[in-house]
Amino acid sequence: MQNSAMFWVALTTLILVSVTVMVSMNLPFNLIFFGSVIGQVFVVIMVYNVLTDNYKTAKTFEDFYEDNPIGNRTN
Repeated sequence: MQNSAMFWVALTTLILVSVTVMVSMNLPFNLIFFGSVIGQVFVVIMVYNVLTDNYKTAKTFEDFYEDNPIGNRTN
């Protein structure tokens, strides 16, 4: 089973938020340092997986924003 890119985004976010919580709780420096190093490694993995994800969509730049389509205005 292949993990989707959103899994890596969620995991990286969880790691980096936990580093922020560790800083605010004044935990020892070595835990914060290793947490931030692991977070940086996961950022690289996340970026690679997002850029190489096999995601297809039928949307084009003419669709603009989905919540405010330009071409369908009646004003």
